Amino acid sequence: MGKKIIRAATIGMSLNIFCKGLLRELANEGYEVVALSSPDDDLAELGEREGVRTIGVAMERHVSPLKDLVSLVKLTRVLRKERPDMVHSMTPKAGLLCMMAAKMAQVPIRLHTFTGLVWPTATGLSRQILMMTDKITCACATHIVPEGEGVKQDLQRFITRKPMKVLGFGNVRGVDLTYWKKRQEKDEGQPLTFVFVGRIVRDKGANELVAAFVRLHQKYSGTRLLLVGPYEEDLDPVSPETRHHIETCEAIDVVGFQNDVRPFYEQSDVLVFPSYREGFPNVVIEAGAMGLPSIVTDINGSREIIENGKNGMIVPPRDKQALFEAMVRMVEHPDERKRMAAKARPMVESRFEQGFVRQCLKDYYKEILSG
Repeated sequence: MGKKIIRAATIGMSLNIFCKGLLRELANEGYEVVALSSPDDDLAELGEREGVRTIGVAMERHVSPLKDLVSLVKLTRVLRKERPDMVHSMTPKAGLLCMMAAKMAQVPIRLHTFTGLVWPTATGLSRQILMMTDKITCACATHIVPEGEGVKQDLQRFITRKPMKVLGFGNVRGVDLTYWKKRQEKDEGQPLTFVFVGRIVRDKGANELVAAFVRLHQKYSGTRLLLVGPYEEDLDPVSPETRHHIETCEAIDVVGFQNDVRPFYEQSDVLVFPSYREGFPNVVIEAGAMGLPSIVTDINGSREIIENGKNGMIVPPRDKQALFEAMVRMVEHPDERKRMAAKARPMVESRFEQGFVRQCLKDYYKEILSG
């Protein structure tokens, strides 16, 4: 059996989504692969589908000092017993606990991938705590992989001076271009449809998006907005005004969470993704793979996928006037919009095709495990 790798995340869903097909590939290439997360149905499904062994250790997603201490002790025991050559963690809590446990268990290679940073939009004590946990994660890791250049710059500026490496052009999953096929051209005369895919929350820019669209629809009645995703009333609710607009505007359709979002991209002309913070948003890559131009905010990840005026438009975050103006431009300049659409998929093909993204990771594994 070859080198032993433990892939870890806080919950099974993260591994199930981000490592689909990858763990089987690694096992077929001779690695001994183990998946570790909180015990749940997703972890069990992953193990069965990928043909790898799984280990369940309960981890809380939110700050919970006593439970976190219990998880840390259990993880350290597991890693001392397993004696892997490498632990590779992702997601914030798994990064903190698994990197600490791996250091205490003297695992030689401790790799953490930052898929996004929470603290840049936090304030006060919450921001300090979040930054401290990232500092501890980096202090315990031997190797750090930021998902994109923006995340890398934030980490280098505020968290750690350790060397780190963005793999390829960034992104940790890549897109399966046989699954995300280019959409068919829509018939003329159908409403010009803007689509948003994600949690309908404040941090994703939902308040600005709905306000901008309501103004747009008043000016151009042949427009439509599709909101594909769930509300989160407890964690990050939209404003009452936004909720009122969504419920009363006949041109806004809310379809909730969907396992397959492709039919909604098929109906659409432009993705609008006005998020306040991201690591490297897969939504923008997937929409691009289906031939949609995007309006995004000038934040980490989004600005690394969209080139302003080429495959979409970039506006400042939290700026509903700029967002409105970009949406107006998409309506008033159909030839320009179609030129952006034509460049969207080729951009994704050249940088984020899944096989290329995975090969970058496997090459990195080979490099650090043989060093």
